[in-house]
Amino acid sequence: MPEVLIASDSDFVHAEVESVLAGSLDGEDVTFRHLRNGRQVLPDVEAQGEPDLYVIDLQIGSMGGMATAMAIRLDEGAGRLIPTPIIMLLDRRADDFLARRSGADDWFVKPVNPVRLRRSAEELLVNPPGATDTDDGSPPADSATDDDLDLFEEGEWLEGAAEAGEVETA
Repeated sequence: MPEVLIASDSDFVHAEVESVLAGSLDGEDVTFRHLRNGRQVLPDVEAQGEPDLYVIDLQIGSMGGMATAMAIRLDEGAGRLIPTPIIMLLDRRADDFLARRSGADDWFVKPVNPVRLRRSAEELLVNPPGATDTDDGSPPADSATDDDLDLFEEGEWLEGAAEAGEVETA
């Protein structure tokens, strides 16, 4: 039975996500855990075990969704948690960089498209983080890689894009 942890300080977000994902995902009934503060997530996971999916609101009180997702990913990297999918709910399209940077597996701008959210949750439960769509172990072509992020961090992304003929430089 899949368990979804919803972290948001908005009653509307909790109700919306639960109504979209209630019933069954991948043929199994879904249970929900509701948290209202980002600081509650890791202690809750330690006390009650890991969910099968996190749905985290970017604008959650006390500890934002980005910091919450990064804390989860850091604990996964340290071996304290197993990799678990994260869907982040954004307030505007421009925040997709924050979602990508935080390690979220998928993200949606609120209000959420119910069909897309359900499809994403089902896909992430079937193919959790670390699973790939290609035989050679490389990530799907449309996803950002660590190398992409490293280039961005080092300010070399424009240089690399210019060399590849993707942008013109003066």
